[in-house]
Amino acid sequence: MKNNKLVIALPKGRLGEEALELLKETGLPIDGVEVESRILQFEVNDVRYLICKPTDVPIFVEHGIADIGIVGKDTIEEEKRDVFELLDLGFGKCHFSVAVPKVLAYKFGSPFPLYQFNHKRVATKFINVAEEFFAGEGLQMELIKLHGNVELAATIGLADMIVDIVSTGTTLRENGLVEVKEIFQASARLIANRVSYRVKNEQLFKLTEDIKKIINKRGN
Repeated sequence: MKNNKLVIALPKGRLGEEALELLKETGLPIDGVEVESRILQFEVNDVRYLICKPTDVPIFVEHGIADIGIVGKDTIEEEKRDVFELLDLGFGKCHFSVAVPKVLAYKFGSPFPLYQFNHKRVATKFINVAEEFFAGEGLQMELIKLHGNVELAATIGLADMIVDIVSTGTTLRENGLVEVKEIFQASARLIANRVSYRVKNEQLFKLTEDIKKIINKRGN
């Protein structure tokens, strides 16, 4: 691989599609690159694209396999990888929330008294985010790691509440859950390998500035 080749890690899914569109606007070549293809590497001129699961993007960047990557802030916070966060890209917006069954929310009212649930069970895909949040609230919770369908956990009695990403809130409502506490907002971020940012500073600085101009033009 040539030293001047730029290696970019992109997530599969909608976030990756939006990321590709953004990179296209900067003038980077993306001809033939597909984030939903079975092909996981694409090389276009002096740019190599690695297509990964979102949770793997920070890993590839941290270890220098990719110079930069685009991934959600939620993944950055959960994975706790040593990467350089360059820019908030303004798309892929969502937020972390604590949610409980509707009956429980109505019983305790608003604001919901989290302190009354110290040592209770919380189901989540995001153990680090949840642990950090509850510790900040002075609470010690029993965290249950799930890999999907966390809403189910609170409706069948596995957990008293959940911590999850919320976009529109539709899934929560359809499963009889109510948000009772927002933890933080998240969106797509541009991240870089720390060594790459020094070695390829001119190239990465220009790309970052080009992206900033596009974001400002979009009004994000």
